[in-house]
Amino acid sequence: MRRRTLLLSSAAALFVTACGSDDAGTDTGAPIEGDENAPANLTFWAWAENIQRAVDLWNEKNPDQQVTLSGQAAGDDLVAKFLTAAKAGNAPDLLQAEYQALPTLITNNALQDLTGVIDSVRDAFPDGTWNLTSFSGATYAIPQDVGPMMLFYREDIFTEMGLTVPTTWDEFGALAETVRSQNPNRYLTTFSPGDPGWLSGFAQQAGADWWANEDGAWRVSIDDEATGRVLDFWSGLVNSGTILGDPMYTPQWNAQMGDGTIIAWPSAVWGAGVLAGVAPATQGKWRMAPLPQWSAGEQLTGFWGGSSTAVSAGSTQKPQAAKFARWLNSDPEALKVLVEIGLYPSATAGQTSDELGAAPDFMANQPDYYDSAAQIAQTARGFSSWGPNTNVTYAAFEELLPTAVRDGADFADVAAQVQQRSVEDLTKQGYQVAGE
Repeated sequence: MRRRTLLLSSAAALFVTACGSDDAGTDTGAPIEGDENAPANLTFWAWAENIQRAVDLWNEKNPDQQVTLSGQAAGDDLVAKFLTAAKAGNAPDLLQAEYQALPTLITNNALQDLTGVIDSVRDAFPDGTWNLTSFSGATYAIPQDVGPMMLFYREDIFTEMGLTVPTTWDEFGALAETVRSQNPNRYLTTFSPGDPGWLSGFAQQAGADWWANEDGAWRVSIDDEATGRVLDFWSGLVNSGTILGDPMYTPQWNAQMGDGTIIAWPSAVWGAGVLAGVAPATQGKWRMAPLPQWSAGEQLTGFWGGSSTAVSAGSTQKPQAAKFARWLNSDPEALKVLVEIGLYPSATAGQTSDELGAAPDFMANQPDYYDSAAQIAQTARGFSSWGPNTNVTYAAFEELLPTAVRDGADFADVAAQVQQRSVEDLTKQGYQVAGE
């Protein structure tokens, strides 16, 4: 269930051109014209496990409009393959695209502007989710699944130690100190320096907006007050030894999540599935709560992961492709299938459907798991835009943050270095950068 963070490889980066000067598609901003009910044979590149079930349902209901699914790798491989196909004129009609990938695909003119043909489903999605696919007033994809962030904690150990679930990050920091003072063998959590997608979710919650496109120029704001606040917070806890500074998803982390060394994990809605895999013996011992807030009384969270459905700019069946994309991400029967295959739908109806009524088996001790998750999802906000060189930004964080942890340095200083690298790369690639 883990929605992997997009890290574009150098192969994919080769296709990133200055604001789409080297066209990969055609007429991306032209209105979609034609009969969406006309016969069609569509191709769909996607990587979500078992999404063939949704395609089969569509094909059963639409014998004159058939969709052929091609399973593809996610992240960098998918972006590189799609852009190669687009430049060669043989891209699929539809693509499952992670939100971080959209600016790269858009600036290469590889995606079709869907504005005007998807208005009928706009109200099916929260504003914070819809904004993930909209840029400069245009919408290029329909949200499919999201990863609103929340806090998982060991309910049994919290009760044993007399701990109260924190509602603010200040309380979280104080609680981390309490845990260490009561039991030197336990830590409240770890700060994973090699997961920039995780960090970006905290920054989103704090109000950061790392990229913005202003009349064709990219403004980069990674070294902003909100991100500095986030990094200062975690820096203080790690450098004082109050929490760990070790990466997630390692054998050591798996063991610590299972044996009670780590007793809380800021994660996303799909975290229950991860816990079931890495710490199966703790089933029924974890509970989920809203992410702590940066200011008391707020109700906000960020996103960690998620994907959308986009239409290729080169498709010759755009009306029919847009019709399928709408159906896949808003139709009640389609949403039911998405839930059943392990995706957390972006559409509000999918987050409150009967299929989400029962908690995951791992969280059976929290019967209202999905009801609580739906409420949290409504408070999620993301960046107004992802940048066209997200890969460079993420790679810089992946290199510099672990070094800062090892050296006991100030994490906030890393943001300035990442900002500089991101701006230099945009300029090198030929993008216009605001303020430069």
